[in-house]
Amino acid sequence: MAEALAEARLASAHADVPIGAVVVDGTGAVIARAHNEREASGDPTAHAEVLALRRASALRGSWRLDDCTLVVTLEPCTMCAGALVLARVGRLVFGAYDPKAGAVASLWDVVRDPRLNHRPEVVGGIDEAACGQLLQDFFSAHR
Repeated sequence: MAEALAEARLASAHADVPIGAVVVDGTGAVIARAHNEREASGDPTAHAEVLALRRASALRGSWRLDDCTLVVTLEPCTMCAGALVLARVGRLVFGAYDPKAGAVASLWDVVRDPRLNHRPEVVGGIDEAACGQLLQDFFSAHR
């Protein structure tokens, strides 16, 4: 989670919401990292999770990331939850819960829907205080 938090802090350089994500392979090595780049790129899909999954898939030459863990500072939204299911990510680890848009525990549970053909292991609330504080500080400064 420390790696994801460090990545999240980089988003402030272009006024993006500080969310960071890393993809870790089965050996424990970080193979991809990203932070939100919606403001920087003008792309509504440029969420940290989606960018990290794209980079990991490009590195591996495959869309299947079944032996990987996605670590992200905030509970994924519906788009990102769908993306990690489609990428067959084996495990999701997230920091802060998102009561407004969370699609893993807070509002929905997209990733563990029994109707889908893939359901990753999920671990939430890791370093939740630090992840949440980063977001609180960002939004306090922008109000």
